[in-house]
Amino acid sequence: MAEQFRLQSILDLSVTRMDEAARALAALMASEQDNTRKLDMLEQYRNEYQGQFMAAARSGLTPNQWSNYRAFLARIDDAISHQQRQVERSRDLAQAGQREWLDTRTRVKAFETLSDRHHEGVARKQARAEQRVNDDRSGRQVNDD
Repeated sequence: MAEQFRLQSILDLSVTRMDEAARALAALMASEQDNTRKLDMLEQYRNEYQGQFMAAARSGLTPNQWSNYRAFLARIDDAISHQQRQVERSRDLAQAGQREWLDTRTRVKAFETLSDRHHEGVARKQARAEQRVNDDRSGRQVNDD
């Protein structure tokens, strides 16, 4: 019977953790993309609204209309600033998730290398044992003749 790789449970646990890290990374990247998309939409909306404001200003605005346009642009700018911070946070989290995944993958690769070496050693032992058996059989056949 072949020798069991003593670190197999650790290898299995490492693979599980790597899979979990990959799922977490995918979620973090999706969140980053979603936040970026929201930021793009806000910036586009601001540009459109500012265009409307400029067109209305050329046609003439009352002081109250002017104030309303400016106040709304300020609120949009605040929302854009908030969303930019969200994008930065989600980008930082995605980068941390990527580092975590890379670290777990490195551990898995190390344990897989150890496992491969173990299995190769077991295979060499089995091959030597089979060769000894074959040599013994050959020797007995020569002596029997």
